[in-house]
Amino acid sequence: MLRFDAYPLRTEDRTVLAVLRHRTYRHLFAAQVVALTGTGLATVALSLLAFDLAGADATAVLGTALAIKMLAYLLIGPIATALADRLSRRTLMVAMDLARAAVALALPFVTEVWQIYVLVLVLQSASAAFTPAFQATIPDVLGDEDEYTKALSLSRLAYDLESLFSPALAAVLLTAVGYQWLFTGTTLGFVASAVLVASVVLPRLAPARHERRRWERTTQGFRIYLATPRLRALLLMHLAVAAATAMVVVNTVVLVQNTLGGDRTAVAIALGAYGSGSMLAALLLPRLLRRLTDRQVMVPAAFTLGAVLSVSAALLHLNLLGWAGLLAAWALLGAATGAILTPTGRLVTASASPGDRPAAFAAQFSLSHGWFLITYPVAGWLAAQAGMGTAAAVLAVVAMAAASAGLASWPARESTALAHVHARLSPQDPHLADARPTDRGWAHTHDFVIDPLHHRWPATATALPCDEERAAWPRTATPVPDEPARVASARR
Repeated sequence: MLRFDAYPLRTEDRTVLAVLRHRTYRHLFAAQVVALTGTGLATVALSLLAFDLAGADATAVLGTALAIKMLAYLLIGPIATALADRLSRRTLMVAMDLARAAVALALPFVTEVWQIYVLVLVLQSASAAFTPAFQATIPDVLGDEDEYTKALSLSRLAYDLESLFSPALAAVLLTAVGYQWLFTGTTLGFVASAVLVASVVLPRLAPARHERRRWERTTQGFRIYLATPRLRALLLMHLAVAAATAMVVVNTVVLVQNTLGGDRTAVAIALGAYGSGSMLAALLLPRLLRRLTDRQVMVPAAFTLGAVLSVSAALLHLNLLGWAGLLAAWALLGAATGAILTPTGRLVTASASPGDRPAAFAAQFSLSHGWFLITYPVAGWLAAQAGMGTAAAVLAVVAMAAASAGLASWPARESTALAHVHARLSPQDPHLADARPTDRGWAHTHDFVIDPLHHRWPATATALPCDEERAAWPRTATPVPDEPARVASARR
């Protein structure tokens, strides 16, 4: 089970919305909602701007902009987290909101395609710095596991509602104003987000026990991921999500309008089915996760993604996928996607010390979005060259392979408290106050995460202490101190 700094949870507060009684979280959630709404308006406006500038080549412009967005997420997030470690998280988030507002304010004045690329790079780089800091703050604000799970569900709902609400709001606004004014709405959303974040006092970030070099701080989140079995499995779950999401996001328009003969309204309905499925999963998960582990929820959801894509591919090849089948398939894909994305924050929080959470969330943000650099082109190019059925079949294989690899790499029985051995720590180190001497080092058990004191996962350290990186513990080189004297010295 996950471990949090618990405080009493009122048993009568069982609904997802009960978590909003916390003033700090309420302001942060409101900031997320208004920023997402502004982002949704910008998405619609940017599409129209690209069409104005490039005409029939607008899809190429948007595809390039999307690739730039994903590269920013992949590369900028960890770097920004490392460089901003001297700032408070509130200062960082407010600064990034204001930077995003400035970019949105400049977008209506764009006259060349290359200017779109530059502004998108700046905008998404700011988002890549803001989002991990925001995600890492929530578990510190809400110390109780049950309430944090509710907050994750609310966050998932906010993303799903944005995908439904923002296009509808944009359609209403466009009946009265030009699309350039949508960028004004985006600017106001980011400014409002900055004001809401600035209005609360956030918990102070716990300092790292050992000072690290800048390169170590930049790569710490990635090293946590590579060394933690459940995070490696989580990354594979996100590959399955990327395969399903690419099929929906890239191909729905052509699938509905060309294959099924629908119109733009039908496209919106199909995308709404996907969002509705994800919303339903987010609403049900807090209660479900009281009885099941994250693994028991996420692994079946990943196989569901592969199975639904496989059935869809077969129906497409046979020309049997009708309107009802498409809506059902998209709703199932949305529900399975929500079942994977909603508990993600719980796993990251449980797998990093408080001081390393920003780096871990930055790595999660970057690596999970990195899959889309593969699945978006695969979905689009295969559908155009080989047909929708082939695209769905290849993405189904990707999702099934990811689910199978994730199942194999995620231990079926896992506890946060793990026995392990330290070889390099001084016997006087306070961390060893409850340890016992062995012929390989000092052994003890506690909630285990990868950090400067623990380099290796204990499950792989049967012949190697967790803080030894190259050579096994020298059995005769260093004598084991007397146990009572060592413990008394460590506790002084």
